[in-house]
Amino acid sequence: MTDMETVLAAARTSSSNWKAAFNRGDAAGCAKAYAVDATMTAEPFGTFFGREAIEGFWQQIIDQGYSDVEYIDPEMTVLDDRTVLLKSGWRMNKAHGVITKELWVLQPDGTALLTEDAFEVQG
Repeated sequence: MTDMETVLAAARTSSSNWKAAFNRGDAAGCAKAYAVDATMTAEPFGTFFGREAIEGFWQQIIDQGYSDVEYIDPEMTVLDDRTVLLKSGWRMNKAHGVITKELWVLQPDGTALLTEDAFEVQG
């Protein structure tokens, strides 16, 4: 596998794992997909800094009954041998919107973590 294939496969796996964690109501599992110092901007809710704050956001969303997230027409672009940009529409049981920027970065252990996440709730 080339470096580009490796980083793309890692990002796909980590993204799938994030969605599975969310859909089983596991905010801690969602947070594990983020780098410790990640930044997440969730419009209109605000910007969250660090894994702990991001976990708190996802826990609140899960506690409010949101579930069943799926991505609509995701586009993954390999930016370099360590980084993949994901953009996508998304929907779940009580909301929908758009992901404008998920930056998945390859880690030394072969997994990918989110360093930046930006999405909008549109309804």
